[in-house]
Amino acid sequence: MTKEELINIFKNIDKKSCPDLMNFHSHTIFSDGSLNPEELLDEAFKKNLKYISITDHHTVGAHRYIKEKDLLKKYPSNAINLISGIEINCLLKGCLVHVLGYGIDINSKFLNPYINGESPIGNDLQANSVSTAINKSGGLSFLAHPCRYRIPFDILIQEAFNNNFDGVEVWYDYSLGKTWNPSDFICEEVEKITDKFGMLKSCGTDSHGYTLVGR
Repeated sequence: MTKEELINIFKNIDKKSCPDLMNFHSHTIFSDGSLNPEELLDEAFKKNLKYISITDHHTVGAHRYIKEKDLLKKYPSNAINLISGIEINCLLKGCLVHVLGYGIDINSKFLNPYINGESPIGNDLQANSVSTAINKSGGLSFLAHPCRYRIPFDILIQEAFNNNFDGVEVWYDYSLGKTWNPSDFICEEVEKITDKFGMLKSCGTDSHGYTLVGR
């Protein structure tokens, strides 16, 4: 999938896209999730998800495993559209936040500081360094769950824009319920600010447990 095709997908996401059609935030046992890649893909297939992204923390191990084992071959052609992804710590206006990278080349040398299973340090931890690495790896960078940090989301979104982030995870369940449901008022405010800066929008359950429909 080209970057342009991925951009078009994000341009058509709304609050009804997740979790039944798309899920751009999920984790496996390769970081701090409970599902192994086989289990996650099986659930995505059973739920007829149109797009799924595995965004493990500081590793692309799950994506490499899926490719090495050719796990997608068990499903009908194009039944699962797996988007490469990663979640990376960074400093944004001095605040530690998470960045979601989508559509990355998992073998890119520019990702080397970010795929060792640990948070980057030094200059690699700076927001612009992370967004630049993701961009040079062919991907798109998104500010994850902007209302979970110590600095107000409107300030962080503007700073993300200033640091060349491509988008924002707009729809998120801040109540962290067992069944994902976007926090309407908060997410609507996040959407307004995201629209103000002309940034792309994403959504995801941030699943760490044994199901893709909740965190």
